[in-house]
Amino acid sequence: MIRPYRPTDLPALYDICVRTAQEGEDARPFYRDHELLGTLFAAPYARLEPELTFVKDDGRGNAVGYILGTADTSTFVKRFRGEWLPEVAGRYPTPADPAPADPAAATPAPATPDEIMVDLLHRPERMLVPELAPYPAHLHIDLLPDHQGAGHGRALMETFLAALATAGVPAVHLGMVTANVRARPFYDRLGFHEIAVADPGPLTYLGRATS
Repeated sequence: MIRPYRPTDLPALYDICVRTAQEGEDARPFYRDHELLGTLFAAPYARLEPELTFVKDDGRGNAVGYILGTADTSTFVKRFRGEWLPEVAGRYPTPADPAPADPAAATPAPATPDEIMVDLLHRPERMLVPELAPYPAHLHIDLLPDHQGAGHGRALMETFLAALATAGVPAVHLGMVTANVRARPFYDRLGFHEIAVADPGPLTYLGRATS
């Protein structure tokens, strides 16, 4: 069944996030810190907007999938910086700034997967993409592999979209890793369309109306 998030689901959110983060597969072999991805892509939403966090329950009280997000990306970015970062910065400190007076001492660009994600963690403003402004909400959805292909993803999405529509949010977007080609048909079937973005990086941005 699909149900609202409970605080006791938080460890499962971290686990699901890392176990589906490598183009839909297990990312644990690629990251030293297995909670880092959840700190970036799952936990802040459950912490800041729990009313928009829903889980797929396996019938025994265990979350095996989730959908979560924000009704307003601009507000979320401000809260991420002002409320979430102070909670996690002790574990994931700000990458040191380059020293302009001494180029030899400049901090190298992030290189490892962990370093790249910590850098993203400290730059929440990257979520403010001008072309996405007509789609103020955004979401993340993940299901453990054993629970995919049975309609649970659609049920999660319909629950989330209905919550946004009830709140008066007109449209939503998501950023899909372009290399994750297996995920694209799922979003196409749910009515998402591609949003042209000048510099999308490794992502393809998709959006749709909430109703």
